Amino acid sequence: MSNPDNRKKRGPAPTEIGTLIGVRLRSDLLRQLDDAIAKEPDPKPGRPEMIRRALQEWLAERDRTHE
Repeated sequence: MSNPDNRKKRGPAPTEIGTLIGVRLRSDLLRQLDDAIAKEPDPKPGRPEMIRRALQEWLAERDRTHE
């Protein structure tokens, strides 16, 4: 597949179609997110991936406690 205007594509190819949501985070929450990312093994996840992981973990825990 060629890129007619020769612009470099940004980021990896998507693995699944999803809905893009925009989230604004306060600086203290963003700092906590970045601290959590720093504690992850290499290769470190980006902010969106870390937010997805945290959300999945929270939802799984919520489901376990509400059964």
